[in-house]
Amino acid sequence: MNEDSKNLNQSIIKAFALLDAFTTDKKEWGVRELATKSGYNKSTTYRLLSTLVSLKVVQQNENEKYSLGSKLFELGNRVSLYQSLINATKIPIRDIAIDIQETVLYGVLKDNQVFYINKAESLQGLKISTSIGSYQPIHATAIGKVLLAFSSETKREHLLKSIHFTTITKNTITEKPVFLSALEKIKKQGYALDLEEFELGLICVAIPIFNKSNKLIGSISASGPSSRFELKNVTNYISILKNGATKINL
Repeated sequence: MNEDSKNLNQSIIKAFALLDAFTTDKKEWGVRELATKSGYNKSTTYRLLSTLVSLKVVQQNENEKYSLGSKLFELGNRVSLYQSLINATKIPIRDIAIDIQETVLYGVLKDNQVFYINKAESLQGLKISTSIGSYQPIHATAIGKVLLAFSSETKREHLLKSIHFTTITKNTITEKPVFLSALEKIKKQGYALDLEEFELGLICVAIPIFNKSNKLIGSISASGPSSRFELKNVTNYISILKNGATKINL
């Protein structure tokens, strides 16, 4: 072993050896099979994976297997997944904001919350507090409710276990049975509303976004003050959102 090798942290080297095993052809690994693949014993492999999970570099899925986590997408060039979503949604949501005359947001599920990755400001001067890169709770947002309603049953059940039905405003849904009923309604009607549930005076309407393979990839919402955002115009808002969604090509 040369002098340079002695200065290297072997735990980090082992951790990256595990990460290198995740490929486009093999995206999930169990502890035992990953130990066999890497040549490390099972206890070492499990310890390394547990550390990587705590850092969000790796995530444990519902089937107890492991896959690459969101933290990698936030590092260097590996942010390409979110960047592709940003690029694909930039012009469509800008056009929606112009047509609907309200602020438009694009969000995805991340870390059991809504993660906002794009935004087009209202031309009418309203500046809502939600910013790109921020998080909001699933149960109190139109986007969160849409993403949950249109997720697979397995994923939905997993996410529901993580939700703390915290009261944010007097209109926030805080009872699980009521929330589940709302999700069923959202799934049937194809959109969700946030009626001042996250911020008093602010109303949002959101629809799901699917890719060409009909896989749920996010949600877009339009947000405006209750004084201007009239519920009687929801049908028109939905029409504008859906028309803009057709221009998101992923």
